[in-house]
Amino acid sequence: MAQSMRDIKRRIRSVENTKKITKAMELVAAANLRRAQDKAQASRPYADKMRDVIVNLAQGTTGVKHPMLVSRPVKKTGYLVITSDRGLAGGYNGNLLRMLLQNLKKRHQSSDEYAIFVIGRKGRDFLKKRKLPVIGEVTGLPDFPEFAHIGEIAKQAVQFYEEEKFDELYIVYNQFINPVVQRPVEKRLLPLTSEDLQETSAAARTVYEYEPSQEEVLAAILPRYAETLIYSALLDGKASEFAARMNAMKNATDNATEMIENLVLQFNRARQAAITQEIAEIVGGAAAL
Repeated sequence: MAQSMRDIKRRIRSVENTKKITKAMELVAAANLRRAQDKAQASRPYADKMRDVIVNLAQGTTGVKHPMLVSRPVKKTGYLVITSDRGLAGGYNGNLLRMLLQNLKKRHQSSDEYAIFVIGRKGRDFLKKRKLPVIGEVTGLPDFPEFAHIGEIAKQAVQFYEEEKFDELYIVYNQFINPVVQRPVEKRLLPLTSEDLQETSAAARTVYEYEPSQEEVLAAILPRYAETLIYSALLDGKASEFAARMNAMKNATDNATEMIENLVLQFNRARQAAITQEIAEIVGGAAAL
């Protein structure tokens, strides 16, 4: 019985140490979530202003067109998947990658019909393990990435579409709804449709003067706009990652607290049983005398 009590005390200490770690990780994730939300919100005015200019160019009276605004028959599809480098974030990566596999299976007959760009070590390892066609990857991003960290893969993905190496480009990431809800989503990034470029403000109806020409400005700004949407999705994914990790660590901390309470109850019962046994032995010995 004494040995059993020592085992229980050892388990209590072990769970208490784990609880300290999960609580610390929860607090760190909560602090990072606030910064990630602020960073994501700060990037939106730039993308909104770019959209206003594109709306003015694409829907103006001049009728300026660009290949990125025109749909073509789909022979091959590109996907850009945003995951995390680390785990301990609940279903953040698992739910997203399951959705991706389901869509690939539903949309394509073979792996020759699509190509994948992936951001994050978890997604890269998952996809390569299943021998899916990963043609570009970025791993080891900091907690608060800048555009330069993913600029090359974003530029490559957009360039592949412009060169007609694939005919549409989807972006797959976790959309941040609130600190409790993060939703895996798949959005078509290219070609940009009229719905993507709906006027959202009076600024879109502003009269601009373009130099050297509207065609050249549109050709330069459209790829940059698509790359900006990729970066915005990355920031949204980072906020979702921190929220998912905060919730996962909170659940782990709550589970550890419950486990400690159960172990303390077991320890008290074991100690009570040991005391009862000792009293019985003393009483039995006295009666024998």
